[in-house]
Amino acid sequence: MRIRFVKCHGSGNDFPLVDARDGAIGEGDWPALARALADRAGPVGGDGILALTAGDDTAAFGMRMFNSDGSEAETCLNGLRCVARAGFAALGLDRATVRLKTSHAAVALAPQIAPGVHTIAETAGPATLDLADWPMTIGTDRLIDRPVAAFGPDHRFTAVAIPNPHLIAFVDAIDERELVRIGRLCEAAPDWLPNRANVSFVRVLGPDALFVRTHERGVGLTDSCGSAMAASTYAACLTGRIAFDTDVTVRNRGGRVRARAGGDAMVTLHGNATWEWEGEVDVDLSTARAGDLTVLRRFDAEVAAWAAAVEG
Repeated sequence: MRIRFVKCHGSGNDFPLVDARDGAIGEGDWPALARALADRAGPVGGDGILALTAGDDTAAFGMRMFNSDGSEAETCLNGLRCVARAGFAALGLDRATVRLKTSHAAVALAPQIAPGVHTIAETAGPATLDLADWPMTIGTDRLIDRPVAAFGPDHRFTAVAIPNPHLIAFVDAIDERELVRIGRLCEAAPDWLPNRANVSFVRVLGPDALFVRTHERGVGLTDSCGSAMAASTYAACLTGRIAFDTDVTVRNRGGRVRARAGGDAMVTLHGNATWEWEGEVDVDLSTARAGDLTVLRRFDAEVAAWAAAVEG
């Protein structure tokens, strides 16, 4: 199978993005395609893959996101901005409702967050606190700034779904070894958390600034996770660390976004959707391997603009 794609990223969360509106890729092919294209040892690599899918009566177009292990996520907010950019270009739009796996999101072109950086605004939610929806069975309906027995007593977590499930702990310093330990406990899909969860350690840098480090379900330790930044912003407001309806700069290893959480539990992110290069690659679905890559076009100016924004 020959696949054409755009290699892109949102706040350093990188993906090959495939236009799948024609339905030519079979439903059962997506997990193997994700493992092949997202394989860091292969010719493309990424935190997962994105698919621009056809619209319907509820949305101008749809988005699917598959993690590097082949599992499908409810959404990916960094990836959503990239899919929105592709959808806008394909359909001649500047705003739309997008169909996600289990929900919808609103997206729109937005003023540049930095010179030369293609910027999309996205609004997702409402964020929910009901653990029965995950499911997460720990003897309580909600978890707000409390320890989780399976992790030990050292950290207090807030559980937020938006719609991906996130466990957020606010810390004075980020211990990556500890974050990975807890992330792997979740990744093992214990009986009390069968669908796993994303885990983030978050530092509050000020009344309008956060730093987020995430162990992402199906990926592992990642430089950026958009839904984690949204969930962390909402959790910071919910626990009184930041005021609702405040513009917050959320930083991570991959860059930054601007976030705003409302009292209605909706969260808006403004962030980049950067094209790096466009290519074609052969994929053997039977072995989930990719080869014979051809790079068709590079977007060096966009890459340089984002690098300047991150350093600035």
